[in-house]
Amino acid sequence: MFARAQIGAATRPTLADRPVRPEHTIGPVRLPAFHDPPIRSRRPPMPAPTAARLATRFPRPGRGRPHAAACALGLLLLALGGCGEMATLSVADGTGPRPSLPAPTSTLIPTVNIAPAVGWPPGATPVPAPGTQVNAFAVGLDHPRWLLVLPNGDVLVAETNAPPKPDDATGIKGWIMGLVMARAGAAVPSANRITLLRDTDGDGVADRRSAFLEGLHSPFGMALVGSTLYVANSDAVLAFPYATGDLRITAPGRRVVELPAGPINHHWTKSLIASPDGTRLYVTVGSNSNVAERGMAVEAERAAIWEVDLGSGVHRLFATGLRNPNGMAWEPTTGALWTVVNERDELGSDLVPDYLTSVRDGGFYGWPYSYYGPHVDERVTPQRPDLVASALVPDYALGPHTASLGLASSIGTTLPAPFAHGLFIGQHGSWNRQPHSGYQVVFVPFAHGQPAGPPVALLTGFLSAQGTAYGRPVGVALDRQGALLVADDVGNVIWRVSATRPASAP
Repeated sequence: MFARAQIGAATRPTLADRPVRPEHTIGPVRLPAFHDPPIRSRRPPMPAPTAARLATRFPRPGRGRPHAAACALGLLLLALGGCGEMATLSVADGTGPRPSLPAPTSTLIPTVNIAPAVGWPPGATPVPAPGTQVNAFAVGLDHPRWLLVLPNGDVLVAETNAPPKPDDATGIKGWIMGLVMARAGAAVPSANRITLLRDTDGDGVADRRSAFLEGLHSPFGMALVGSTLYVANSDAVLAFPYATGDLRITAPGRRVVELPAGPINHHWTKSLIASPDGTRLYVTVGSNSNVAERGMAVEAERAAIWEVDLGSGVHRLFATGLRNPNGMAWEPTTGALWTVVNERDELGSDLVPDYLTSVRDGGFYGWPYSYYGPHVDERVTPQRPDLVASALVPDYALGPHTASLGLASSIGTTLPAPFAHGLFIGQHGSWNRQPHSGYQVVFVPFAHGQPAGPPVALLTGFLSAQGTAYGRPVGVALDRQGALLVADDVGNVIWRVSATRPASAP
């Protein structure tokens, strides 16, 4: 979900040579080098099916290790697919209220351009914007993804990764994607834990840590309503009793509502936000595929934001057609709910932009039948022109394949003027764009309840000059002092961005 890659002719010879830190792999998994000479065919090129359809044309190699012939074929397709496919537009062209949407680009298999996860060198940090500074709030975490700041200043961190997906790892495509995820640092087992961090002396560094909740199931979203902490596992929302200052919760969780999961559970991350009056929860539920290639039956109540009544536990679909919504925030001027959405893949490096949008009650946002309002995705069958006609156009594009996940309002920030009014966004970074996009924290300024201007980079430097990933930002949240906390699931760090202190007068 979070990362993929383009292996072009220029990168094939060195795939096996790029460093991958042991903590970001399971066992000795490495992508092999391509030592064989290139295969030249005199046959003219033919229109190729999508990778999903291609995979179904080959028998499954079995439940254990893929058959050697299937492995070789898969690697060959991976090497050849998308060679030469590259963005023709800048990320900025695919950003803002009116992004450029060129014609789709079709390749044999998706463009794959992984930034191998290497972690941060000693003493290195991301690069903060002018007027700000950054420090490590906490280090040595286990795949931290999401954050919740409690009223007393304690910080909850969901240390988590995807649940086991046995039915999603079969066939050639599944095996290849397993290797891809390992290279991106996304194949580690889930810690299934929420950790509490406490800064007791207010110096911007957590000096106390405790295992707050354990034995969870790929937890992600968290919300506190009164004395109840709600946690979104990948398969259900749980409720736990909480008292201010608690360092650990041992009480069993009460299941509030079951969430779509199952053996595939393609987009497993479920985010949470409570309504301002504390009577409802909103839950993001991503799709189970790219463009419904598994059929619409497995997409039941997915690609949507749920509204859950906390009194009854009854839920309804608040908005639909959102391929993979993640972070949510309330806009203070209008009171509208906003979210960031990861759009579909495999249409080329320039398509489709991820986006930031207000969420209209009952609104349909196109997936899988169209993108950015009326732009029909011809890969989807059967078509639904009736739904396309009602598809809402998102408010603000965030660039193609940026994997925009984290979202936080600027209310209460103490960062300088460029970051005073708007929304912070954690961009996890692309896997299938050449060149890379995302890998940063940006700020979208707002005026009168709407985006007002281009995004401003707040935290960069997550990519090395060699194209490796020191880190990948995910969740973002303001701490009680108004600084921005950023969960980095590759660096295993929580970064803290604060205003630069003015030099003291002589």
